Formats: sequence, C-alpha cells, structure tokens
Amino acid sequence: MALSDIDIAQAASLVPVIQLARERLGIPAEALEPYGHYKAKIDLGWLDRHPGPDGKLILVTAISPTPAGEGKTTTTVGLGDALNRIGKKAVIALREPSLGPVFGMKGGAAGGGYAQVVPMEDINLHFTGDFSAIALAHNLLAALLDNHIHHGNALGLDVRRITWRRVMDMNDRALRNIVVSLGGPGNGYPREDGFDIVVASEVMAIFCLATSRRDLKERLGNIIVGYTREQLPVRARDLQAHGAMAALLKDAIKPNLVQTLENNPAIIHGGPFANIAHGCNTITATRAALKLGDYVVTEAGFGADLGAEKFIDIKCRKSGLRPDAVVVVATVRALKHHGGVDAKNLNVPDLAALERGMANLERHVSNVRNHYGLPCVVSVNHFTSDTTEEIDLLRSSMERLGVPMVVARHWADGSKGAEELARKVVKIAEAGTARMSYVYEDSDSLWDKMKAIATKVYGAADINADAAIRARIQKLQDDGYGHYPVCVAKTQYSFSTDPKLRAAPSGHVVNIREVRLAAGAEFVVMICGDIMTMPGLPREPSSMRIDVDDDGKISGLF
Repeated sequence: MALSDIDIAQAASLVPVIQLARERLGIPAEALEPYGHYKAKIDLGWLDRHPGPDGKLILVTAISPTPAGEGKTTTTVGLGDALNRIGKKAVIALREPSLGPVFGMKGGAAGGGYAQVVPMEDINLHFTGDFSAIALAHNLLAALLDNHIHHGNALGLDVRRITWRRVMDMNDRALRNIVVSLGGPGNGYPREDGFDIVVASEVMAIFCLATSRRDLKERLGNIIVGYTREQLPVRARDLQAHGAMAALLKDAIKPNLVQTLENNPAIIHGGPFANIAHGCNTITATRAALKLGDYVVTEAGFGADLGAEKFIDIKCRKSGLRPDAVVVVATVRALKHHGGVDAKNLNVPDLAALERGMANLERHVSNVRNHYGLPCVVSVNHFTSDTTEEIDLLRSSMERLGVPMVVARHWADGSKGAEELARKVVKIAEAGTARMSYVYEDSDSLWDKMKAIATKVYGAADINADAAIRARIQKLQDDGYGHYPVCVAKTQYSFSTDPKLRAAPSGHVVNIREVRLAAGAEFVVMICGDIMTMPGLPREPSSMRIDVDDDGKISGLF
C-alpha cells in the first residue's frame, strides 16, 4: 500500500532549523527566531545587511487546474531539491496555505509524495501565526471603523458607502452577506456587511507587496474604508488605525524558514489566492531567497493566466523582480480532462482527448513566451497510467512550438526524478534570453488594462459591464487611480469566466461584476463572472478525514 503524503512527511528526518540556517545559508543563530525545532523567522535587519548577490529567479506556473491535479507546488519543491542535487545552491520560496482549502476540497499545499516541505502538518495548519495576525489587523480596522461611527462619526462616513468588510481564514458561505449592529443603539448602526476569506484581504496583499515595515505601515494607512456623503475617501490613517495594525504584523512580516524532505532550505511567507487576489508570496521572501541562493524557485497560484500574469503585471512591476525562466506544469490526466474526459476515466488512454486538451497547455505556453516575454520549459508530472503514445503526442506538440518538455518523476523519486528538469532550467536561465514584458502599460486606462488581459491572455473577444460598473471604473480613473495595475478575480478552471469551458475557449466576453479599489495594495480588483471572495465548503469537506490521536499525531491531512 502506497504511503500518503502525511505518512511520508511524518517519517522524514529533519535537520534543526538553526543548523539548517547556519550550514546551508550562512544565517547566524542570533538572526533567527525559532518557532520550535524546525521553523524559524529570519530577522529583517540581518537580511538588510546581508550583502549576498542576487540569484536567478525561476517561476513555476501551470495549466488551468482540474480535479485531476497538476502538482505545481510539488514541482516547485522537486525542482528546488534537484537543483541542489546537481550542485546549485537553490532556495525555494512558497506561499503559506490557507485553512479554507485545507479543510475544504483542495487539501494541503506543502507539495506531495517525496517532494514536500516540512513540518507538513504545521505548515498546513497554524504555522507561525502569520494568517492570524493578518486577520486580526484587518478586523481591528473593521472594529475601529464601526466604533468611530458609534461615537459620533466625526469623519462623516456615509454608512451606505462603507467598503471595508471583515475576514476569516475559513470557507463559510453563510457569512458572505450579513447585517451587523443589530440589537439596539448600544450596538451601533445596523448596516449590511460581509466576510471575505483572509487570502482575499487587502491587508494580505499589502503584506505581500510591502518592502519594509515603514512601507507596510504607509500602505496600511492608505487603505480606503469608505466614503463620506460627498464621496470623499476615508482612510485607515484617518481612523488612526494603521499604527496598531502594523504593530500586530511586526513579527509576521519576517519570512519563515523551513526545509524540504531532502533538508534543503525553503522560505514560506504570505498566501493570497490567485483567483481572487494576486497569488504570490511576499516580496520580502523572494528577495531574501535571492540573496541567499544562486537559484530561487518560486510559484504563482493556479494557471499562467492568473498567477503568472499577476506575478508579472503586479509583483514584478512593483518590485523590480525579473524571472530568468518559467516552468509550466501539466499532467497527461489533466490535459485529457480539458479534452472532455470525465474524472473517473482519466486513467484510460485517449489520444483524441489529449490532443483536444493540449490547446490549454499551448495557450499557456504562448502567453508565457509571447505576452510575458519569458523562456519556458514544460514539466509533465508523471503518472503510472501515462502511456508512451500519450507522452510522445505531447512531446511532438511542444517540439512544434520549439519548447523543451521533460517528464518529471519527483513525486515518486524526489530530486532524482527532477534532475533532467533542473538541467533544462539551468540551461535556459543561464542563456539569458528572458526579456520580460507586461501585458499592459501603466499609462493605459483601467478599462484598457482589463481588456488587454482578457483579449491577449484569456482569448476573449471583449469585456463588458453594466452602466453602474462602467461608471465606477471611470470614477476610479478620474480620481487618479488609473495608473494602478488590475487584479482580476475570476474562476481558475477556465480561460473564460465559465468554469465548465475547458481547453482554450476563444471569442467569449468577460463580464465585470464588481470593482474594488485596493488603495493600500495599489491595484484595482475586477471581479468577473460568478467568482466568490468567500468560498464555500463542498458536500464532503476534507476536514471530515482529518483527525488527531491521543498522542497528538495528525492523520488525514492530505
């Protein structure tokens, strides 16, 4: 019987984090704040003083996700291990998992098989408390906002124009739209409110884009919580909230150091979703990893139409980071799903379905090369059900495009199974052919930015919105936010806004349902289709399989 991911993780032999930091990264013990034996935060002051040269940055992305799974995080870990195996000093930079998917339908987010980051249970659950700190900072602002209104509303907030919602790190559809302050005058003024998941919080976005504590506090102060009757913005600094919010985040902003199953260093920090937020780990973590390693392997959430686009157009635009190469992850099973095969039949050979589904991979590869200007390699995660004929068909398709393809077996074999991938990545990165380009320019209007993403990246014919949404976008443009990048919230399962449209649909129209200004994060969120910023749980959530025994040993966690 094959071991589960958690069985493999619990059997691992871990190196004490202080030893790992000293021997592999040259970080002295005094620059660490251990959280137990195998997790630690790295001191920001030490990182600022560290003179290490910047390494090469490798971005791992994927095809549009399917129920069959693609293994993007697993590939990130396996590639990092393999680069170390072939003699490169490599550091992995990942996002922290959200409890919503852990207890929902996706499961954990620490890799899988023999390509995992550990301690897996800690990483997938409370870890070092960063998400709790972000939720507390966000909800402190919500509490101070309602308190200000209760005690006279000196800033003249219009309770009909409050935009700041509350958050929690759990999927709970019942909290999407609620009414607060019921029960009489002592409880405030009743109004409509709602909850988003923590990973959709603007505080999370700010946390991931801030470059220092000073920058963090400045951005927190810029958050707009609502408007007056004259439609003037009211910001967190007007409520004198940003100082206390920054205080709650003073330790969270330090990046977290852990290790892989093969005892290679991994930095895990921040965790916005890419379907409803910008989907990248913190700039702090990526820059730290680049100082500490010759190669840094990082990932962006979901497919290259979401996470990779936002990595380029938001994170890189704001940080100056530039990837040297991109890995696009796919599986034969997932591509057959895009070709129309039902999930229960994905192990059955089907060349016709694979050929239909390859359109999804081909568009992602085209976007990476032609719209993002980056060289790439396709990494196919191997399954025992894959046939030689299917692999050959996939390889011939990539050869026609002039893109190298590797069949990787790191899930089963660890770093040994990703050696060929590592060598391909090194060859591409050291060739120096990356010429990163944005999908749109800062000077483009917000409407034109959204249209550029939809038509160039999604294959859409156009975008649309009702009159109220168009007016909202124009108002943001007129108010001076037109230079901000656009963060699209849409389904991750399709290039369109319809999750049922697989492969590479073209000619569709992307409908903008809602627009939110993230003035602290400095981007504008365009919510499209039916995507929710507070997900719900499935009929049988993953939590039903999670348990802990009398000795504290966790089971069922993926």
